[in-house]
Amino acid sequence: MALLAPQGVKKVFQFQKPEGREHLRKLLNWEEFDELRDSRRSILLDTLYESIIFAVGKGFPWVEVAQVVKFTEELLKETKGCSITEAVTILGNKLRDYQGQFNTTHLLAMCDYFHNTFIRHYKLYQYVLSQDQDVNLTVTHLEVCAPPQPLPLAEGKDQDVWKHEQQVAKLSTAEVQKQTDMLLLKEALHLEQQHLLQETLSELPGRRHQALKREELENLINEAIHIQIECLKELLQYKIQITFDILDLKLQKKTLNLNAPIPSPLPVTGQSGQDEAFKFYKANKGKKAKAKKK
Repeated sequence: MALLAPQGVKKVFQFQKPEGREHLRKLLNWEEFDELRDSRRSILLDTLYESIIFAVGKGFPWVEVAQVVKFTEELLKETKGCSITEAVTILGNKLRDYQGQFNTTHLLAMCDYFHNTFIRHYKLYQYVLSQDQDVNLTVTHLEVCAPPQPLPLAEGKDQDVWKHEQQVAKLSTAEVQKQTDMLLLKEALHLEQQHLLQETLSELPGRRHQALKREELENLINEAIHIQIECLKELLQYKIQITFDILDLKLQKKTLNLNAPIPSPLPVTGQSGQDEAFKFYKANKGKKAKAKKK
C-alpha cells in the first residue's frame, strides 16, 4: 500500500465518520462497494479508519498517523490465516521494524492499542477477514403513508370542548347499549319461557288426545303460571337495574352539560361583532350561575 499523505489523513479526521470513511476509501484507491453485501471490505475500512482516530487521539504527528494506517493494513495482511501465537510474534516484530519511525511512547501506545483490539478479538478478525461469508440479503419495500390533510383551522374547536363532546357521546352510547341489552334479555326470556312450557307439556306423553283429570290440569296450570312468574320476576329485576343505570347516565350527561366549557370566541371585526361575542359570553355565564343555585 502506498503511504498516505499527512494532509490526507488530516482531512479524514476532520470529516464526520461517514464522510471520513468515504474520503479514506478514495485515498486508498478502493473502488466503490456495497456496505451490506461486502461486509469484509466494510469492516476492513472501519479498522483502518479507527486506527487514524486512535493515533490522533494519542497526539501522533500527522506523518506518524499515516504510518499507523500503513502499519495496520500490513498487520492484517501478514497475520491472515495465522494462529494467535504467530500473530503476537508478527506484531512484536513489526513494532521493532517501526522503531525508527515512532518514539518509545508512541510505540508503547500502539502495542497497547493492537493488543486490546486486534489480538483480544483475533478469532473474530480471522473469521470475518479470512473466510468467505455467505450473505443472504432480503430487501423489502415498505410503503410509507403520508398523514391525512388536516382540516381548515376554521373548522377546529377548543380541546376542552372536544373532550366534553367525546364524554357526552360516550355516555349516550352507553345509554343506547343499556336499552339494547334490555330488549335482548326480554327476547331471551320469552324464548326460555316457551321452551320450559314445551318441556312441561312433553311430560304428558300420549295424553294430548285424552281428557285430563282435574288434578293433572291444575298441576299443569300451576306449573305454567310458575314459569311465567319466574320469567317476569327476572325481567322485572333486570329492568329495575337497567333503569337505575340509565338514570345515572342521564344524570352524568346533565352534569357535563351544565359544566360545559365555554368555547373561545371567534375573531370578530367591528363594534357589532364585539357586542355579539359579549352577549354570548354573558348568556353562558348566566346559565352556569343558575345551575349552581339549583
